[in-house]
Amino acid sequence: MKRVVITGMGTVNPLGNNVDVFWENIKENKNGLSYLKDMKDGNIFDDFEVKVVGAVKDFDCLEYIEKKESKRIDRFTQFAIACSMEALKKSSFNIKDIDPFRAGVIIGCGIGGLELTQQEHAKYLEKGPNRVSVFYVPMMIANMAAGTVAMKTGFKGDNFATVTACSSATHAIGEAFRKIKDGYLDVCLCGGTESCITEFALGGFNNMKALSKSDDVERASIPFDKERSGFVLGEGCGMLLLEEYEHAIARGATIYAEVAGYGATCDAYHMTSPSPDGEAASKAMKIAYEEAGVLPEQVDYINAHGTSTGLNDKYETNAIKLALGAEAATKVKINSTKSMIGHLLGAAGAVEAIATVLQMNNSVLHRTLGYKVYDEECDLDYCVEGNIEKEVNVALSNSLGFGGHNATLCIKSVK
Repeated sequence: MKRVVITGMGTVNPLGNNVDVFWENIKENKNGLSYLKDMKDGNIFDDFEVKVVGAVKDFDCLEYIEKKESKRIDRFTQFAIACSMEALKKSSFNIKDIDPFRAGVIIGCGIGGLELTQQEHAKYLEKGPNRVSVFYVPMMIANMAAGTVAMKTGFKGDNFATVTACSSATHAIGEAFRKIKDGYLDVCLCGGTESCITEFALGGFNNMKALSKSDDVERASIPFDKERSGFVLGEGCGMLLLEEYEHAIARGATIYAEVAGYGATCDAYHMTSPSPDGEAASKAMKIAYEEAGVLPEQVDYINAHGTSTGLNDKYETNAIKLALGAEAATKVKINSTKSMIGHLLGAAGAVEAIATVLQMNNSVLHRTLGYKVYDEECDLDYCVEGNIEKEVNVALSNSLGFGGHNATLCIKSVK
């Protein structure tokens, strides 16, 4: 079996449009959330109960694609192109140095082009079916991010989209890890992308009581806090270049971390609620750290799914205890990057994996923002007092998705 390492990363998210800015803002405990009314055309949201979102700011797709082409590529795909280009640049990777059929692209996306669907549906109702855009379907479908990135890079190996709600990106990284570990690929661009801060999405999520209605950006996304009341809908993208270890060493690549294990399970319990016992989520964690050859007490840090919803945070806490055992669970450091950027749905796991690697490489764990009120059902160490200076050799990154999907990456330091 092959070893798999991370040699490139790229991100666009509410805390920054590249990895370096993202890290500086994480380190400084910046809050990337913003008010819905401040978005473009924000007046259409005046009557919405939801007030706070995790919007990407000042993103210019024309830095990566031509203007004419940009009109035929949905925003979630634009994000994926930008992040893939950054990851490749940071990795100094050249497609000419590899068989293109040994290079893959796997990108998760939970929803796809929902804003475009909303726009074209309005056009359909007003003007009829013949006025629906000829580009609607190829722009909207969730797999188009992976397909378009392949067209931009020339990667001709495995190419597909993972669509598992909020676990989509973590599954994408995990499947890329498997492809390289088992010898099918040498490199793979993988991650997740999402852009659906729309009336449809806000209405749907809000009506199912999933979203925070807080009008305070500092107290809207507050994972593990007793007063948490729902997640904050966000958007963005994270892309990683995974590479076979010997291949990376041979070309002198910078290695940021090693993906050493991957666990995927299903609760088989409920459409939206995690299972109360945490059994399946804990199993995903166990599979990941056992594949990495790690004992539970050797896990230094967990980047939690930590959505700021009542059930998720409680049940994920249960799952961590079950996965590590009571003693190790009380000692492990845990935080939630969603406290800073909101919930990026199908992109969340990739951006959080990047946040995990950045924290490992800098020996600094970021604070879980907004936390004030202790919850006796969430009684682990969530890094709520401030940044923690800590050497991290082994980390887990968790994602839990609607449908009962659980995915965990075990990431090892290479320092």
